[in-house]
Amino acid sequence: MSEVTRSLLQRWGASFRRGADFDSWGQLVEAIDEYQILARHLQKEAQAQHNNSEFTEEQKKTIGKIATCLELRSAALQSTQSQEEFKLEDLKKLEPILKNILTYNKEFPFDVQPVPLRRILAPGEEENLEFEEDEEEGGAGAGSPDSFPARVPGTLLPRLPSEPGMTSLTIRIEKIGLKDAGQCIDPYITVSVKDLNGIDLTPVQDTPVASRKEDTYVHFNVDIELQKHVEKLTKGAAIFFEFKHYKPKKRFTSTKCFAFMEMDEIKAGPIVIELYKKPTDFKRKKLQLLTKKPLYLHLHQTLHKE
Repeated sequence: MSEVTRSLLQRWGASFRRGADFDSWGQLVEAIDEYQILARHLQKEAQAQHNNSEFTEEQKKTIGKIATCLELRSAALQSTQSQEEFKLEDLKKLEPILKNILTYNKEFPFDVQPVPLRRILAPGEEENLEFEEDEEEGGAGAGSPDSFPARVPGTLLPRLPSEPGMTSLTIRIEKIGLKDAGQCIDPYITVSVKDLNGIDLTPVQDTPVASRKEDTYVHFNVDIELQKHVEKLTKGAAIFFEFKHYKPKKRFTSTKCFAFMEMDEIKAGPIVIELYKKPTDFKRKKLQLLTKKPLYLHLHQTLHKE
């Protein structure tokens, strides 16, 4: 083991212990911050392409799975439900795996998959990086498509296990209406469930890149499995849909607009919801419609009562 890798593992271990200590002491904000920072470091290493890495592809996959578990624990701490989906004692089982990652060769203890690294822009950061108005985005398609970074095939999660008396929700994202739909590069939608304070109640999911673009529509036709039973969602929660696309001039993925669905809108069947201007307002305080034109996000909901 090189000194660089030894130092890296020591830093990861120290960060893991800090997060777990904060967690056990009830300092949830600090624990969430530590878990999320470590998760991003692990995700970055798991997807690194450099040749000087001492980690094998299998070890990188395990590192990525540990990052997923950190995100799951972080999401559990942000949930206001008393029943935690991913417990601290579960997370602690991963500390020796991370410490001995170079020699670990057993089956991973949890059925999770690595989550691709997302570049997350802080509120307002995206606006600082962009100078053109939405009206001027017609030139976004310029340049060689060969130079665009390959998008990962989504981060969708499976349906929740059935529970007696509980209802799970499948949302099919059919299409979104945009006046410049054909000019969006690698468009996808990020789906999250937030409480009134904008705190995540479930893990965030990304759809794969849209299946096709046609006239004023971007078509997805993909199912999202809500990662919490409907009865367990807190009062005032909302499901957010952020439409994102790649901007070659700026070399980052930008949120173009967003939509959301509140709890009283959870009903079986089709629904169309309005689109709002960025930045995404998870607290729903200052909403501005994207356009006066009849362009919407088209969804279809299926409720599974156990």
